[in-house]
Amino acid sequence: MALVIPAVTRLSPRVIRVLGCNPDVKTLQGTNTYIVGTGKRRILIDTGDSDVPQYINHLRSVLKYEKIDLAHIFLTQSMPDHSGGLNDILEHLSEYTQFCQVWKFPKYGDKNIYQYFEDLKDGQEFTVDGATIRVIHTPGHSPDHVSFHLLEDNAVFSGDCVLGDGTAAFEDLDKYMESLQELLNIQPKVIYPGHGNVVNDPQERIRYYLNHRVERENQIVNVLSTHRVRSFSETELVSIIYTDLPEKLVKTAEFNVSNHLTKLLKEEKVKKYNNLWQYNGEKCIC
Repeated sequence: MALVIPAVTRLSPRVIRVLGCNPDVKTLQGTNTYIVGTGKRRILIDTGDSDVPQYINHLRSVLKYEKIDLAHIFLTQSMPDHSGGLNDILEHLSEYTQFCQVWKFPKYGDKNIYQYFEDLKDGQEFTVDGATIRVIHTPGHSPDHVSFHLLEDNAVFSGDCVLGDGTAAFEDLDKYMESLQELLNIQPKVIYPGHGNVVNDPQERIRYYLNHRVERENQIVNVLSTHRVRSFSETELVSIIYTDLPEKLVKTAEFNVSNHLTKLLKEEKVKKYNNLWQYNGEKCIC
């Protein structure tokens, strides 16, 4: 069972975690947001969901107690559970965000939602007292997803690329695997995830993620190759491959299997016919 995450936790002299208070099947105990730095002006990574007064109150309490304000707000992505609370923060905590810049990696259509953010760039660095943060573009979960490398502690804020509990969903498996490998190459000492508890064995966790995706792909190929005369839907594959899967996670599993199949289709290892999937072998009947 996952350890309970308190509303506010000082994780290191440079990092304070404020829980987004938005528990859900996909957000686990809620979205982790992080205040980074040691001086008067600091960085906030992610903003939680919209319309969560409890989160705004906790964030206000930390800013007031620490006697700090925000120089920058970084968004790991445009998903609502990471960016939705932005307007609430700017509106209700304006005394702490008066001279704050909002940053996110660009994605088509963003400007219609956020008129006031600046574009992050891969490799870009930001400095506040006590903290230097480097931007790492880590697509796969979403095209605009980024992680942040806190250089002083060799810590990574991984957003939804690596979670504290369970495995992550993704839109593009190839890019996601590349992003995991990039994080592994950094060899971080700790990962602060977008959801779940702190990852204190980051290299082992990332390797597990990489191996897990390869194992899942092999499972899909094995089912299709074993039943070459049959065609399968994503739902059927999930029911065969996943054992004891809670009903609330079935849609997420189907989404991941669908993305595995898309990758296999590009590699011509499977065929798609009438929205059903078959092994692309010599004996495959379509």
